[in-house]
Amino acid sequence: MPEHLTPSGVLEKQGPLVLFAFFEPIGGIDRFQPAGFPEVGHVVYKAPRSDGVENVCIVDSAASMANHLEALCMRGAHDYELVEDLQGMPYLRCVTGDGDDGKLLPEKREVVATSLTEGHRIASTYFLAGKPLDGEGLPAGAPDSTKGKKGKSKANANATGKFEEKLIDEFGIVLPDSSRAHPPADKWWNVFKTIFRYDPNALVHGVLFPQWQIKIPRVLTAHLEAFGASRVDRSGVKFDRLGKTTSGQPIFAVDDTTAREIRATFILDTALVRSFGRKNGDCDLGLGGGQQEFLIALALWKIQRLCQTPFRFRSGCHLKCVRLADDAGQKVTLDVDIKSAITQAGFEDPRVTDIFWPREELYRAGEEEAKKDKETDAEGDINGANDAEEGE
Repeated sequence: MPEHLTPSGVLEKQGPLVLFAFFEPIGGIDRFQPAGFPEVGHVVYKAPRSDGVENVCIVDSAASMANHLEALCMRGAHDYELVEDLQGMPYLRCVTGDGDDGKLLPEKREVVATSLTEGHRIASTYFLAGKPLDGEGLPAGAPDSTKGKKGKSKANANATGKFEEKLIDEFGIVLPDSSRAHPPADKWWNVFKTIFRYDPNALVHGVLFPQWQIKIPRVLTAHLEAFGASRVDRSGVKFDRLGKTTSGQPIFAVDDTTAREIRATFILDTALVRSFGRKNGDCDLGLGGGQQEFLIALALWKIQRLCQTPFRFRSGCHLKCVRLADDAGQKVTLDVDIKSAITQAGFEDPRVTDIFWPREELYRAGEEEAKKDKETDAEGDINGANDAEEGE
């Protein structure tokens, strides 16, 4: 009989939960394409075995697997709405748009990125340097009915309204004349609670605020490897049928892999989750039991969803899970009621935090791009002057 795993049961485990998912290419194909880079290809290393060595290929690293697991939360690659199962889970959105009377109404908001699509999650500049919108669609720090003589809110006359200021306040970090600080020991409970409030997914996959020396490792670490791997070298060609490019007809190399076994390893650090909170008499420090259980439920839900149906890791790597087992080799099934876990987590409203960027700031050219534009403009001025002189 397969072992039944529930979030509450997993949370009680003393050691980390280790699961193995065994995959194979769909369609009965032997070869598949691991992660790799041009002129480098994919990584194959020799792993020691009792009877010698074995070639092992890194199909996806821990960072890549985190990206895949987060992609499962969204409705599609270009659809930034949460899937039905996760409705009600908090996350952040970077939005822009044109408002009426300074207000950016929900129907006018253009979503640019979310904390589930950004690699740095809640710590991304897209969120920290933007301004959260209030219930009426006004950016934080905008003049309102409580404004003083200088048009700023009386409550915080010197604030710029950026989301990072809100986090500093809720984390309990004191920054006396400095942009860098480390949370005092007793403020880490605030750090865990605040991140959980706005972006609980960041606690599952880890988050780093280097400016505040806050580093929270991954609760869920996953990687995908192929054992008994052999490299398959093949080539491709690009045709320029209209002759409009300078590339001509280049031939390029492609390397695939065959393997006796493709296996994903999932390591769920239950001790780390429990360290996010504890009882102190009658009150909770940090995250309560229901909140800790939600983090476990979300991690298990992601594993379950990845293994339910064939998943396309990249264009040439479409795999299906044929078995899910624990580290003892016993088959397991995951019993996760994620909707119930969201309800019991006690999330505050609003669940979705919209961080606003004015369009002209969001799409402003980067430093290198701006430098190039400047050089191009200067060249244009010189050329224009020369043309004028020749014309005279």
